Amino acid sequence: MPVQKVKDLRDLTDDELERKLLDLKDELWRLRFQLATQQLENPMRIREVRKAYARTMTIIREREIARERQNRQDALRAGDVQASQG
Repeated sequence: MPVQKVKDLRDLTDDELERKLLDLKDELWRLRFQLATQQLENPMRIREVRKAYARTMTIIREREIARERQNRQDALRAGDVQASQG
């Protein structure tokens, strides 16, 4: 699995990101198992997968923060509308 660029990750939907996260977690587990049993051919792959996992988590968290910020702004606007009507 080649390393994906951040730009490509940002183009994915939330569901696709969650699926990718599960795939990376599974791959990381398999790589660590291979490392423990001394069957791992490319130890650098663990680092690549860890970084890809972190990148994906970062994109997910950025989206969560953006949604929270939007919800707060919407709530403030709704409060302003109610105050002007009351």
